[in-house]
Amino acid sequence: MRPPAGTTDLPVLLSPTAVLRQHDAGMGDPCRLLGPRTALFLVVAFSMAVAGAEAATAPAAPGVIASLWKWAPLIFQGFLFNLLVSVLAMAIGTAAGAILGLMQISLLPPVRRGSWVATQFFRNAPWLVLLFYCMLLLPFEVRLFGLVIPLPAWIKSVIGLSLPVMANVSEIVRGGVQSIPVGQWESAEALAFTRRQTLWMIILPQCVKRMTPPWMNLYAILTMATPLISIVGVQDGMTLTRAALSAENRTELLVPMYLMLLSWFFIYCYPIARWTIRLEQRFAVKG
Repeated sequence: MRPPAGTTDLPVLLSPTAVLRQHDAGMGDPCRLLGPRTALFLVVAFSMAVAGAEAATAPAAPGVIASLWKWAPLIFQGFLFNLLVSVLAMAIGTAAGAILGLMQISLLPPVRRGSWVATQFFRNAPWLVLLFYCMLLLPFEVRLFGLVIPLPAWIKSVIGLSLPVMANVSEIVRGGVQSIPVGQWESAEALAFTRRQTLWMIILPQCVKRMTPPWMNLYAILTMATPLISIVGVQDGMTLTRAALSAENRTELLVPMYLMLLSWFFIYCYPIARWTIRLEQRFAVKG
C-alpha cells in the first residue's frame, strides 16, 4: 500500500548489526583506527597533566618533560615485558582452553562434567588470587630426568594468567561448536564421517570466524590485566614506573608518568577492541 500523497516513507527499523555498521562507518582500515580525535584527546590529556606538574615543580628541579624523557626507555622496556607476558599467557591458555572446550562437548559424561567444573572454577576465580596461588604453590625449580629447570616469578605469573584465559577460551570453543546448526552434524553422519572427522573437517573450520572476535577481546582484556603481576613482585611496566617515581622523589611526576604508561596500553589495546567490532560485523551470522 502506497503512502498518502505529500507524506514521506515510513522509517525502517534496522537490525542491531546494521546499526553497528552505521555507527562504525567511516572508521577505515583497522591499522588507522586510532583516529585524529582519539589522538587529540590523548595529547590534550597528557599536555594538561604535564602543565599541572610543571606548575608544581620547584624552580631548581629538572623539567617534567626532561624527567619523562629520561625514564621513558626504562618504563617502555617494562611495558614490552607486559606484552610478552600477555602473548605467552594467551598462547598457553588458548592451547589448553581449546582442549578443555572440546572436552566439554565429549560424549563421555565424566569427561564432559569434569571439564565443565574446571572451566567454571577458573573462569569465575579472581585473577589476582590465581596469581598468588601460582606464586606460592609452584616450586622455584623442577627436576626432570636429572635436569633442573628453574621457575622464576615471571614464568609463574604467565601460568597464573593462563588459567583464566584457558577457562574463557574453553567457553569460546564450546559456544562456537554448539552454535553450528545440527544439520551440519546430521549431514556429516549421513556421509559416513566419524565424529572426529566431522569436528576437524566440517565443524571447527566454520567455528574459527565465530570464535575470532571474542578471542581477540579476551586478549585485550588479558593485556590490560598484566599489570597485576607487579603485585607479586615481577619487574613490569608498573614496577619500573614506581621505581622511577621513587628515584625522582617528586610527587608532581606521579600523574604524568602513570599517564604515559596508560597511554601505551591504550594505544596498543584500543585498535584491537575496534578491530574486534569490525570482525563481529564481518562475520555476523545471518539469521
